[in-house]
Amino acid sequence: MPLKKKNKTTIPLRIIDMHEEGYHPLVNVTVFGKPFILVLDTGASKTAFDQNMVEAQGREFILSDRLSTGLGTNNMTSSTAIIHDLNIGSLLVEEFEVAVLDLSAINIAYAQLGYPEVLGVLGGDLLMKYKAVINYGKRLLILKD
Repeated sequence: MPLKKKNKTTIPLRIIDMHEEGYHPLVNVTVFGKPFILVLDTGASKTAFDQNMVEAQGREFILSDRLSTGLGTNNMTSSTAIIHDLNIGSLLVEEFEVAVLDLSAINIAYAQLGYPEVLGVLGGDLLMKYKAVINYGKRLLILKD
């Protein structure tokens, strides 16, 4: 259960072993009124949600003129969506823009390793905004609101 002290929200992390590829920290969130999992990704400049999962929630997104880099490519077409109701623990993130990308390769890899499907990645935009502290030893994400 997330704890909230003063202006801090402490969220437990689940750290999964990607075998020879390292480790991925996962964080439980609520968005669209439903629970989901995000990969905490300090290397992602922007929080991104999987296009198929956004569509499955009946949400609209706007095709962007920008090309996204990373995820093994320099020319992935991206879209954006405005999110109004992301809860990370007890922290409500109101109205922010997320990238909407085809992240199916991540979920295919996770399924092959027996891990749950993820909505996307929690990126540097929100980690910086909320002054994130990641404690791998204690398996905690601390956000300051």
